[in-house]
Amino acid sequence: MVAVTKAIDLNADLGEDESADGIARDVAIMDIVSSCNIACGGHAGSPETMRAMLVAAKAKGVAAGAHPSYPDHANFGRVSMEIEPAALKASLLEQVKAIKAIAADAETEITHLKPHGALYNDAQDDEALADIVMAIAQAEKLALVGMAHSTLHRKANESDVRFVAEAFIDRRYTKHSRLVPRTEDGAVIANDADRVLQGLALAHGNSIAADNPLQIIPADTLCLHSDSEGALTTAKAMRRALELEGMSITAPVR
Repeated sequence: MVAVTKAIDLNADLGEDESADGIARDVAIMDIVSSCNIACGGHAGSPETMRAMLVAAKAKGVAAGAHPSYPDHANFGRVSMEIEPAALKASLLEQVKAIKAIAADAETEITHLKPHGALYNDAQDDEALADIVMAIAQAEKLALVGMAHSTLHRKANESDVRFVAEAFIDRRYTKHSRLVPRTEDGAVIANDADRVLQGLALAHGNSIAADNPLQIIPADTLCLHSDSEGALTTAKAMRRALELEGMSITAPVR
């Protein structure tokens, strides 16, 4: 028997596809991951999908988080948006409160907040956006998921908000350890084996760049996007690979 040397979380963004197939896939992914981030109306998600995801997460012992975004269904929240800070804060708070209310009705809880898409990327290094996201996590008593060594990380630490460092197994990184924009070719790792290799490197704290041994991205949690091609297959392969290397898969926040 391999001794367990490290625990790591495996998470997925869920509830973004309201089709029957999308919901079935997301429920199946919850058999594999230890936490999930549920779309709560900004870019995708409805009361029905939120409830379905929360009920499944409760049944499967998966820690559920809020996944708010710029209020932009048209672009799936993946385009930076010019919006008044007060309006953005109000929208994000409305999204988080909506999913928390459904969670309470389903007799479960929301443990963390992870921004979605362009807001996620923008808030890592933008002081004003980081303040807005951090303030909502603090007010709603939620842990905050984001990139290590970011402005968001610093502000969370300054405000005693629990921060969960996240890295992506299915996305390429720039030399500055930020995500390659989806508009660029190769931004999403298509090959299942390459996704698993990157995930293992991240989990072990090894470099993800062959030409840069110092490009190490700290990670408490590894994310796989549920809408990536072959997401369910990758999730199974990733969990199997982690467990074979003696890692325990467990949510960082309960």
